[in-house]
Amino acid sequence: MNDALHSHWKRASERKHAEGYQESAEVEQERQEHRLSMALAKVVYDRRMELGLSQTELAARTGLTQAKISRIEGSDTVPTLPLLAKLAKGLNASLNIAIDEADARVTLTAHEAA
Repeated sequence: MNDALHSHWKRASERKHAEGYQESAEVEQERQEHRLSMALAKVVYDRRMELGLSQTELAARTGLTQAKISRIEGSDTVPTLPLLAKLAKGLNASLNIAIDEADARVTLTAHEAA
């Protein structure tokens, strides 16, 4: 996510919270899901760039289509566990997802070169 956009969103969120604004549980759940999807998109994109791969090259390494890689990087899809396993293998990394009540984090840990 663009840092400026994230900062703007965070300030707006903090202002609403300070003013006592409360979102419905459904809206908050959707926000959490979107944040998780965006976090996955960012780590996949960053790792692909680190490896110097195009979306087509990553698709070939994972057995997915270029369109699917594009949807993942655009946070336009909810991936299955088998798809996440393919991504991790294709990116030569371990995919780590930590989810708790108030936060969700996605990281990739690169495997050492053989």
